[in-house]
Amino acid sequence: MQGSAYGASLAGGAFDIESFIKQPQTILRCLSWLFSIVVFATITAEGYINPMTKDETKCMFNYNDSACSYGVGIGVLAFLACVIFFILDAYFPQISNAKERKLIVLGDLVFSAAWTFLWFICFCVLANQWSKTSSDTAVAGDAARAVIAFSFFSIATWAFLSYFAYRRYCQGVSEFDQEYRDPANDHTTPYPPAQYPTGYQQSPFPQSQEHPGEYQPPTY
Repeated sequence: MQGSAYGASLAGGAFDIESFIKQPQTILRCLSWLFSIVVFATITAEGYINPMTKDETKCMFNYNDSACSYGVGIGVLAFLACVIFFILDAYFPQISNAKERKLIVLGDLVFSAAWTFLWFICFCVLANQWSKTSSDTAVAGDAARAVIAFSFFSIATWAFLSYFAYRRYCQGVSEFDQEYRDPANDHTTPYPPAQYPTGYQQSPFPQSQEHPGEYQPPTY
């Protein structure tokens, strides 16, 4: 098997927590985790207000409850995904199966790319709804601007996570191509190639013995 696969050495080595923490992917994962907490916690705690003209609480983003629900949903799912992928990143060097590593890297790539797009949608929706919000909700202005800002920051962190996941995937594919050799074209094997006769060789038996079954009359 290869000496490394998909950006990490094979299983069996000791876990180096210092190098793991210093990895750009780990730092981005922690930042994405923190930004998601800010978004859904702020909306949950301060995102619903009680306007004077309404009896029930409404979302601070133009009284659009769907906008708040979308932000909370995206933030909670991003929070859970960061925890799961953080654990997988920690145990990734201990996984010996290259196919399992490939599935993890592909899952990271697909999820990170999808959440980059969803955070972009979240930023656009919240910014649009806040621009249409009346001035009577100015008391929640700081919370709304914080949610919009950290939604924008999340776009950047998840985009970089997508880039690193894609780079790990390409690295794993290139390592496989370099390690695989066609046995028919592999000249590094210690066994010599088989030798086959290239021409016709005369039989070692005389011509008279080629037909042993033919009757030969005795001589007197």
